[in-house]
Amino acid sequence: MTIGLTGGIASGKSTVSKEFEKLGTFVIDADQIARALTRPQKPLWRKIIRYFGKEIQKEDLTIDRAKLGQKVFSHEGEREVLNKMIHPEIKKVIDKRRSEIGKNDPNAMVLIDAALLIETGAFKEMDRVIVVSASKENQIRRLMDRERLSVEEAQRRIKAQMPVEEKIKYADYVINTNGSLEDIRKQVRKIHGELEDIRVK
Repeated sequence: MTIGLTGGIASGKSTVSKEFEKLGTFVIDADQIARALTRPQKPLWRKIIRYFGKEIQKEDLTIDRAKLGQKVFSHEGEREVLNKMIHPEIKKVIDKRRSEIGKNDPNAMVLIDAALLIETGAFKEMDRVIVVSASKENQIRRLMDRERLSVEEAQRRIKAQMPVEEKIKYADYVINTNGSLEDIRKQVRKIHGELEDIRVK
């Protein structure tokens, strides 16, 4: 059984996926895959540097995600270029991992954590879709804390993405992360239980 997990930037997807993992769900994180694929000297790293320029590199040659973010979040065309470079490669890795997990454990529950699950059309391959939702205020605060962004830059990044209200239209379940960690855990446990019931049937 494959579950898609998505939501806006800084909505709390990682927190939710960790809670699912604690319950025995196999988690495949698209962002972690992207980081691995864009390590220095990897083919995808070369492509990105060739297009966006050496100014997005850190001293150790890794991609400075903050600098790359500034470029792609202020120009929609640039964001599309980056997505077209990265997403087909991420999909190959996800499909391979799903296949490996399925061979080892045909009854496994696999959760795919992907920010652009809806936008890339990957949601169509999922058995169920979960959307993580947080208030704009919480998203802005988390982005400012996590990425050291100004209010304006945080707002721009949120605005550049598909509105969460739009994503919710594709959701079978919605998890609200405005409350405490215990509140998030309760929501995850409830959904996990329902998914287990469906899987067993």
